[in-house]
Amino acid sequence: VQLQASGGGLVQAGDSLRLSCAISGRSFTGYGVGWFRQAAGKEREFVAAISRNGFGTRYRDSVRGRFTISRDSAKNTVTLQMTTLRPEDTAVYYCAVQTTDRYAQMTGVREAYGYWGQGTLVTVSS
Repeated sequence: VQLQASGGGLVQAGDSLRLSCAISGRSFTGYGVGWFRQAAGKEREFVAAISRNGFGTRYRDSVRGRFTISRDSAKNTVTLQMTTLRPEDTAVYYCAVQTTDRYAQMTGVREAYGYWGQGTLVTVSS
């Protein structure tokens, strides 16, 4: 099982970026997928998640209205469209698959996610 995150880069405040997470090795149509991020010197934090069927989404407060998560189950990919980026969005972004039902779908609890990608760096300059 591999998760490959891509799409990061250096942008200016107010710009947009589109992150993609390609999942290979098995189908994840029955699993929720989340995006987390980790800024330098900080804990990894929840950003957004999408439900198994793709109809449910959840966001952290600071990105709601600016970020949009979506999934293409046929292609086994999950996308995070980020707009109106801010310097505080600077971080390494990770995609992950929720592998336990001990937590609610689209949970922000890191321990619920058993598979993780390698991360992609997003840098937003002011």
